[in-house]
Amino acid sequence: MAEETEKVSNVKKADIGDTISITSGTEKGKKGKVVVVRDNSVIVELGINPKKDEPIKTVISHKRYKVVK
Repeated sequence: MAEETEKVSNVKKADIGDTISITSGTEKGKKGKVVVVRDNSVIVELGINPKKDEPIKTVISHKRYKVVK
């Protein structure tokens, strides 16, 4: 039986309500507000769709954003 080792990550995870800047992917350079925090990612609200009047949301990996102070 092998011992399971947990990865130690030096990535600062965002909290709900934090503003983040996306560093890679199709939404690179955009900023958004964190709505939900998951184990491997966060759900971010990027803005409002003017045609449907609904929020624009996307899922971003913890590796692909930085928290804006």
